[in-house]
Order: sequence, then C-alpha cells, then structure tokens
Amino acid sequence: MSSAMTIERIKTHLVDMKFSSALEILDETIERLERNELSALEALGLLFDQEQGTRETRRIRSQLRTSRLLQGKTIDSFDFSFQPTLDRQRVMALAELGFIERHQSVHLLGPPGVGKTHLATALGIAAVKARKAVYFTTLADLIAALAKAEREGTLNQRLRYINRASLLIIDEVGYLPIEKNGANLFFQLVNARYEKGATIFTSNRGFKEWGEIFGDNVIAAALLDRLLHRATVLEIAGNSYRLREHADLVPETLKRGGNTPETPKRKPGRPRKNPLSDTHQQ
Repeated sequence: MSSAMTIERIKTHLVDMKFSSALEILDETIERLERNELSALEALGLLFDQEQGTRETRRIRSQLRTSRLLQGKTIDSFDFSFQPTLDRQRVMALAELGFIERHQSVHLLGPPGVGKTHLATALGIAAVKARKAVYFTTLADLIAALAKAEREGTLNQRLRYINRASLLIIDEVGYLPIEKNGANLFFQLVNARYEKGATIFTSNRGFKEWGEIFGDNVIAAALLDRLLHRATVLEIAGNSYRLREHADLVPETLKRGGNTPETPKRKPGRPRKNPLSDTHQQ
C-alpha cells in the first residue's frame, strides 16, 4: 500500500473516530516526520495531545454552562492587593479543592463588591477543571426552584439533582429576606447535603443575622449547626472594587454594606442570650 493510500486511510479513521483536531494537524505532522523533526512516537503523541486538549476545552466550556458559572473569573485574576484583609494563603489552600473531598462548607463574608462572588466562581471553575460537578445559584433562585418543585410534586427529585453536584455554590445569602416555607425548603436541602457534598456561600450578613434572614431563629440555628461544622470562614472587610473610582461619593456606612449601625445603649443587667453566634470551627 502506498504512503498516499495509508495517509488517506488514517484520515478516514480519524473522521470515523471524530478526531477532528488531530485531523487538522495530520498533514503538518507528517511533513515534520518526513523532515526528521519528529520521531514516530513524537508524531503520535502530538496528534493525541492535540485531540485531547481540544476535547478538554470543549468539556470545560460545556460544564461551565451547565454549572451556570461565568467564565473569566479565576484566582489569578483576583486583585488581592485591593483587599489586604484577605488571607491569600487561605484562598490558595481552598483552590487545592481538598474541602470538596472532605464535604465541607466555605463561607465568604463581606459587604457588596469586595470579591466574594469572584472567589466563589473561581473556586467553582477550578473544580470544573478538576472534573468535579458544580452547580451555581443565588439563594433566591434556589428557593424559588425548590418552591416550584414542591408545588409540582417533584421536590425530592429536585433535591437529588442539586445534591448530585460535588460543589454547590450559593450566592447572595442575606440580600433578600426568606419566607418561612422557603427557609424550611432550604433546610431540607442543607440537611440532605450535610457531610455528603461541599458548599460555598457568599453573604453580606453576619451569622447573628441569619435568624432575621430566614425569619426563624430555630431554623437559622439548625442551619448554622450543620453549615459551620468544620467550615472555613473568610471575612473580607474592604471596600467595593466596583466603586473604587467613585469611592468618595459613597457614605462610609454604605461602603461597609450598610450593616454596621451604631450599637444602641443597653440598660445595666445580665446580658441577653443569643441563639445565634458568630463562633465557628475551622
């Protein structure tokens, strides 16, 4: 069989196997092989590397769409110099993704614009690249989806679908109040996921305010009991990156998220017990 016929047969096989990327560089690779710039093994390796690289790029893009993650948000693109209160080493440790294997929670806390969603998304993209299933949602969208599933009688199926993700990212906790039924639905998700999957939360509110967010101190305490167990909590105390060019126009209280009112004076006496605490295990 002539060389030309062999090459055509190889091309046919590549088409049949849907190795389109390898096919694109086949002629160039053969020319380099004939000029002794490559060995036969190196030529084979080049073809397979090209195909594998293209398929991996397609897989990542497809999974990012399925996960609802925005592309372009990476750890490398995060401006740590703008948020000096953030411990870069702890973030880089999270990027190793060990918390996913350990089924732990990560809480990113701070006022709007300090990079919480950027970091959560970047960790999600790193997980996708590591072939982990990821699902990104806001708390409001998540509860709306659970409520819809409950009305349609498919709540258990929806809970199983969400909990199939190795990493669940829940953005914007505390931006909108949650009705009691929504809080109950969220607790069902958290309880079913506890120690079975990793979760990242972003919030502009402290843990003491979860009773207010979820409209029930008992539910909030039960949520925190599970979500702070062996959790990592990162607090970012900087100003908004998005408002950096107009920072002088924004009142200091709004730069901090508007959640730092003056502490009211209290009458002397025994301190009140708070069922919700900011203490946590890390």
